[in-house]
Amino acid sequence: MRIAFFDCFSGASGDMILGALLDAGLELEALRRELGKLPISHYEVGQRQVVKGGLGGSQADVIIHDHHHHHHRHLHDIEEIINSSTLERAVKEQSLAIFRSLGEAEARVHRTTIEHIHFHEVGAMDTIIDVVGAVAGLRLLGVERVYCSPLHVGSGTVQCAHGTLPVPAPATAELIKGKPFYSTGVQGELLTPTGAAILTTLAAGFGAIPDMTLEQVGYGAGTLETATPNLLRVLIGESAEELTCYEREQAAVLETNIDDMNPQMYDYLIGKMLDLGALDVFLTQVQMKKNRPGTLLTVICPPDLVTRFSQFLLQETTTIGLRWRIDQRLKARREIKEFSTPYGPVRCKVAEIGPGQTIINPEYEDLKRIALEKSIPLKEVMEKVKAGLLQSGEVLRPMLKIHTG
Repeated sequence: MRIAFFDCFSGASGDMILGALLDAGLELEALRRELGKLPISHYEVGQRQVVKGGLGGSQADVIIHDHHHHHHRHLHDIEEIINSSTLERAVKEQSLAIFRSLGEAEARVHRTTIEHIHFHEVGAMDTIIDVVGAVAGLRLLGVERVYCSPLHVGSGTVQCAHGTLPVPAPATAELIKGKPFYSTGVQGELLTPTGAAILTTLAAGFGAIPDMTLEQVGYGAGTLETATPNLLRVLIGESAEELTCYEREQAAVLETNIDDMNPQMYDYLIGKMLDLGALDVFLTQVQMKKNRPGTLLTVICPPDLVTRFSQFLLQETTTIGLRWRIDQRLKARREIKEFSTPYGPVRCKVAEIGPGQTIINPEYEDLKRIALEKSIPLKEVMEKVKAGLLQSGEVLRPMLKIHTG
């Protein structure tokens, strides 16, 4: 599978994304032909070679005639432009999804509905060209999946249609909810709403560079002059074949050592944390200082819930401190399906672990319910459900594993 990884060490904007793709080998004429499918005119798209902090890159120049540049539009105006074009269906759908993300972010910021949002600079024609150009450009380069690094947002303030606003701009902050981001104190808006909308909509995961055979590298130049070269890097290549069926994401891991709490409390704590959105909670016996036996309490949760679980652990346990970090998470694609068994329908988690390889996990709660309702040993229920699934033509695959534990 051909993948692209955007390395946002100096942020990202619409023109930086377009410039990076051009620098990585996207042919300018091919891009112009794709953009020519939009029912718009009075613009030019060019490419300039620039040097930022000693590194060369491409500047994507989108030039709009003055009497069109400040034309504000609602979402339905942009949807009409894209829907009435002759672009491929997939390009239309992804471009519309990006603009809808922008509109929803602006609506939350202004406490209104998406239908009432004027897109201001977001709705200007150069941004339509950036968004559609980025989506079409990735397809022209044969990219099937996009990944992204944590987002460098910058700091300070930015001037926009609503005056002087903090960085990240309010719409940008809405767009990057749940995504990893950081600031090193570089002054200026490194991540724009357009750049954030494109990457958060298209990226399948945020984190470290995925395993790939690198084929093309491109640098897209921004307009800022910063200590760190204002460039966006894109890496394009073939992903490691054995990992194409897995999803990548980040997860936060919180840990604390406890040696002075009534162990009866753990049942309550684990149940509460799972209800609060923890992905997993587990206990490990450890030997602590002063030769005290203790318990290492580990919580895995989405990165945006770190504050919630930090407060919970400090308020609900006897600990007075904890550690947390962000880990990379690889998981098999899965879905819940219902299968017929000798005991009736049973929900199963079906996960693909490789080409033609499937793991089926009957839901424990369903098996437990059957055992209790029918007064049958749980072990017997597990064995008969497993046998029934293996005999079922619905789940036959080249390789099939049934897990009932």
